[in-house]
Amino acid sequence: MMKLKFLLICLFISVLCSSCITNKDVVYLQDKGTVNLDSLSIKELYKPYRVQVNDVLNISVKALDNELTAIFNPVGDASSNLNGFTVDLHGNIKFPILGVINVLGFTVSEIEERVKKELLAQYFKESAELFVTVKLAGLRYTTIGEVGTGVNTLNQERVNIIEALANAGDIDLTGDRKDVLIIRQYPDGQKIHHIDLTDITAMNSPYYYIQPNDIILVKPLKRKVLGAGQTAIQNVTVISSILSVMVSTYFLVKNL
Repeated sequence: MMKLKFLLICLFISVLCSSCITNKDVVYLQDKGTVNLDSLSIKELYKPYRVQVNDVLNISVKALDNELTAIFNPVGDASSNLNGFTVDLHGNIKFPILGVINVLGFTVSEIEERVKKELLAQYFKESAELFVTVKLAGLRYTTIGEVGTGVNTLNQERVNIIEALANAGDIDLTGDRKDVLIIRQYPDGQKIHHIDLTDITAMNSPYYYIQPNDIILVKPLKRKVLGAGQTAIQNVTVISSILSVMVSTYFLVKNL
């Protein structure tokens, strides 16, 4: 009986110590001694975004004569995507007067120059004071896994992954913040990138800022897969149930 008690105590202590989700598992951007916080500078690591399929572009055309540009700027809610141009599966948009324009892989600045050049050649006079502005109609991304699952849109051009996750409801306690996956679209296909959000050096990662159509996947911690509790109290409950079954089994076998 003493041997059984010893084994049960060892089991209780080992499970209790190994199963709890600790602060190191859930706290974002911790100083793990890998950087000097006094001199830490957030690198922009910013490259101009190149338009992909399913992006929505807001294109505004302005000139001294507003009547000439009315056809390009329909009346509507400027904050919505109602006036946007969706990039189709072939990388094209359909623009008034100009017709089909391929924008796949171009930056917004390059699209501005292209639209302006074509409008001056086909519709306006060369001397016209013409201003073309192209912007992404919000940043659309998807979250899945141990986080609020769904498709989200933020009406801003630059969004970091912490902001994106907060907008989706944040990662659950059972989510693995040390290995968050970002599935990103490129002209040659999709690639998977990894980022540790518990380490402050993540702010210098090229994947810290998300891009349109990113998929953010949060895997469950091994503790959840194994069925362990999230807190010490939950673990005590689980262990108590196990001990109860073991003790009952012991006495049942002993009395046979």
